[in-house]
Amino acid sequence: MRFRPCIDLHNGVVKQIVGASLQDGADPQTNFTADQPASYFADRYRQDGLYGGHVIMLGPGNETAAAAAVTAFPGGLQVGGGINSQNAAAWLQHGAAGVIVTSYVFQNGKLCRDRLQDMVDAVGASRLILDLSCRKTDGRYVAMTDRWQTATDLEINAPTLADLAPSCCEFLIHATAVEGRQAGIDAELVALLGRIAPLPVTYAGGIRSMADVEQIREFGQDKLDFTVGSALDLFGGTGLRYADLVALNRRS
Repeated sequence: MRFRPCIDLHNGVVKQIVGASLQDGADPQTNFTADQPASYFADRYRQDGLYGGHVIMLGPGNETAAAAAVTAFPGGLQVGGGINSQNAAAWLQHGAAGVIVTSYVFQNGKLCRDRLQDMVDAVGASRLILDLSCRKTDGRYVAMTDRWQTATDLEINAPTLADLAPSCCEFLIHATAVEGRQAGIDAELVALLGRIAPLPVTYAGGIRSMADVEQIREFGQDKLDFTVGSALDLFGGTGLRYADLVALNRRS
């Protein structure tokens, strides 16, 4: 289990927001706004050897900041948000370790196999991360798209992940109902992912303390990585110290 750092960008600024509050035409609920640019955080992750984190562009106007971040830590950060088969390769040229895709490979609430194959053709499965962030609906965890506002018919289960595994190298899965709320993890989802994941998985959502981190280790059978946002002191939080998570990675 490793800590994967994050850089979330909104209007070109590093922020921590409540994920489900991000909608067109409305200001999201914001927990933290950084004074430093994205490249500052990327360089800090580089100095601390924190590979495999991600830069997420939350809407338009973030491309310059994201490019600065991946340039500051070449080969160290994945990039996501608005990624498609036309722009994906350019992000690898900027220095991204991989690209994260979600809404582009869905159409009308269904997985579009042609678009998924276009992504594989553009960057290769070894550089493609599938974002299957999800919400529990009618007793099932289903992938959410369009800034987590649209439920798809893709259920997060063992057959689904096994079917998608040849097309990517990792899965990024936010528990959208608890993301940014610092109210505890979705333990049921963590346990499910620990049982069924055929590839590396990074879990996000609700982490507020080292006790939650230990729950991820226990319920996820020590198989899942995790990312922390609003609770981290690096982003103005009080529940978790960045230095402790760097130390956790070094022990791992």
